[in-house]
Amino acid sequence: MTAINLYNKPSELTGLQTGATAPDFSARDQNNRLFNLYETLNETPVVLIFYRGHWCPFCNHHLKKLQDSLPLITGKGVRVVAVSPENSEFIQKTLRKTKAGFTLLYDEDYKIATAYQVNFRPGAVERLMYNAVLNAQMKKSHSDDTEQLPIPATYIISKDKTIKWRHFNPDYKKRSKISDILKQL
Repeated sequence: MTAINLYNKPSELTGLQTGATAPDFSARDQNNRLFNLYETLNETPVVLIFYRGHWCPFCNHHLKKLQDSLPLITGKGVRVVAVSPENSEFIQKTLRKTKAGFTLLYDEDYKIATAYQVNFRPGAVERLMYNAVLNAQMKKSHSDDTEQLPIPATYIISKDKTIKWRHFNPDYKKRSKISDILKQL
């Protein structure tokens, strides 16, 4: 009997499109404070970034670049928020590695990634590599043992709750460029 795959593959995902209404969500940040998207959008637009975890060198590089350019980005009157399926203990590892001065959120039960249509489950070989070689510890760091991840997408969400711009690429090596984010702001 063949096992049925109930999870999306990265190639099957399209993510939310530009012009769509951004789904509201609430989640705990790196300081265990509750963040709510729509409350924040009442004050300022949001650059929303999905990242895979503390173990991902591409994620850490991208988050460091965001941190290095944070004054330029926030100078445009926006708030930067990054979302991961990792719990607080592992978000602290990301914080130590990247020195992120922006909001890092725990996407418990993959609710945010699912709402933005960026959630998938890597294949067995990839999961083994991430856990054994990169020390991802996904069963420990995530809210369940399904080891799902987000496509590392970026969304710019305007105060009217509309997705103004996005970068979405199933290839985890291809991330939004700071210059593109700044141009869109």
